[in-house]
Amino acid sequence: MLSPLLNILKLPRRTKRGIYLLLDTALVPLCLLAAHALRYGMLVPTKALEGDLALFAMMVLLGAAVSYAFRLPWLKVTALEARAVFRVAGAAGALAIAAIVLSYLLGLAGPRSVPLIFGFLYFVCALGARFAIVALVQVLESRGSNKQPVAIYGAGAAGLQLASALKASAEVKPLFFVDDNPNLHGLMMGGLAVYSPLRLQELAARHGIKTVLLAMPSVDKERLQHISKWLGNFDLAVQVMPSYVDILSGKSGDDTKLRTVSPDELLGRDKVNLETAEIAKAYAGRVVMVTGAGGSIGSELCRQLIECKPARIVLFEQGEFALYEIDRDLRPRAMAAGITVSSRLGSVTNRPRVSAVMKEEKVEIVLHAAAYKHVPLVEDNELEGARNNVIGTQIVAEVAQTLGVERFILVSTDKAVRPTNIMGATKRMAELVVQDLANRMKHTKFAMVRFGNVLGSSGSVLPLFQKQIDAGGPVTVTHPEVTRFFMTIPEAARLVLLAGAFARGGDVFVLDMGQPRRIIDIAAQMIALAGRKVYDPQTGKGDIAIEITGLRPGEKLYEELLIDDESLRATPHPKILRAEETYLSQIEVASMLRELNASIETTDTGRLRALVTARVDGYHHQAEAPLQAEQN
Repeated sequence: MLSPLLNILKLPRRTKRGIYLLLDTALVPLCLLAAHALRYGMLVPTKALEGDLALFAMMVLLGAAVSYAFRLPWLKVTALEARAVFRVAGAAGALAIAAIVLSYLLGLAGPRSVPLIFGFLYFVCALGARFAIVALVQVLESRGSNKQPVAIYGAGAAGLQLASALKASAEVKPLFFVDDNPNLHGLMMGGLAVYSPLRLQELAARHGIKTVLLAMPSVDKERLQHISKWLGNFDLAVQVMPSYVDILSGKSGDDTKLRTVSPDELLGRDKVNLETAEIAKAYAGRVVMVTGAGGSIGSELCRQLIECKPARIVLFEQGEFALYEIDRDLRPRAMAAGITVSSRLGSVTNRPRVSAVMKEEKVEIVLHAAAYKHVPLVEDNELEGARNNVIGTQIVAEVAQTLGVERFILVSTDKAVRPTNIMGATKRMAELVVQDLANRMKHTKFAMVRFGNVLGSSGSVLPLFQKQIDAGGPVTVTHPEVTRFFMTIPEAARLVLLAGAFARGGDVFVLDMGQPRRIIDIAAQMIALAGRKVYDPQTGKGDIAIEITGLRPGEKLYEELLIDDESLRATPHPKILRAEETYLSQIEVASMLRELNASIETTDTGRLRALVTARVDGYHHQAEAPLQAEQN
């Protein structure tokens, strides 16, 4: 019974808005009918209604228009607040005035009180329907999720802020407050009831609560210790929210740090469901090799591969510690699933080593995630970036083709599209190498996956901003108008696995990630989700400052996912798109690789940049841009 209802909650936002618009429109004739019934004292005042049919028809049309104009379908039902109530009231008032005006224009002889009653009823019903939806959503989420229930000790400002933040959490659900102040007992604060601490043991047992969050930052340590000791008698875990002074000074201990912000909270779009049967079919019983297995994407690929039941996962990584970490994390899970794990040290630029590993392990599928990806570092070390990203890709792809590997998937980036930096240019050159092999070799299916910034990966804004917020700021942003496409690490890994399942040869796969987000908005959102406020230099209010540092060399204001927007083709998954883009001929690719090798051997960076300019479509070197740069 719950499953279909929970699926409704997962509908795309556009679909939900359409439903809300239909709901608001349907309420117009119902409330108008109820207004007539109340005014005439009859359930169905037939005579009065016969003369008002034109009014009903026109009000239905106006109802849809007013709902859209006041953006009622855009109200987030799980977070109704005073501003939302005023917006509903404004829409109801506009409809009441419209009913009065139309009554005069149509020459209707009905009582003038009907439109006023109608406006009041519409306000009550539109608001009541939304509160009902909120209640339904909360019931469904509580029954259909595994959120950990918690109680909050302290119903003051800190407790209310904590409860508001936790309601957006995917892991924790606050159920009620307890507070020592008897004047608060029985009240509703922030949508949660406030109880006496004496009822905590009873309520915790009833609701299965194991953890109590102490939100009393202004209370002295002795009082906190006393409360913690008292709660310990009930076998309840206690977590203490630090004081604001300790947070700002960085004195809070590891057990009292602000919560880490979930990447899903920052996306600003519905989570993309990438669960498909094709993934399991493509990898089940196969030997899969992941290059760069110790990286953010590579390690997540390995974890998700376990669900696909391959025969063996080969971890290929040049960093010893990174390989040790993923091996230690993955091996117990793989053993429990009956999957063999092989950990192999080596560089993708070492052809004999790559060939030996693939031969020994009898690799059938290669997921090539090994790459140097940090833009400023590669910009300063362009020859090594080209060696690893281009020559490394060529070696792994050619060995895979020579040994008859079934599928080869290259993990690429949106920075490869009309790049302004060497990292993006080398990734585009790697794509050209793979596209060339795909056109010439029919046994191995080659494909590429291109996606935007991955939230939570090493070097991404999420861990950087989190550290800066934990340190009390400032949060650094290179330019106020810099935008990026964002996705989560699990989405990125799943997209790579899907590409392997959908690959036909030479494909470039991209994920529909919605609209790009401004980095400065991400920073402000993270500060807010951490329970802090952005510092305003004009008023002097706020906790964490956002500092603009200026664009770095090679950094673009915005990224693109496609070279040619007209090249998109559909795939079996509605959120996965296939791009069919232009590529170089075999002779051109061979010439590009010869020139690239010569540049590396002679350590000639100027020669490398000239080659990139000649061969990479749309490449233009972008020096450090001033803050006042023109936007294109």
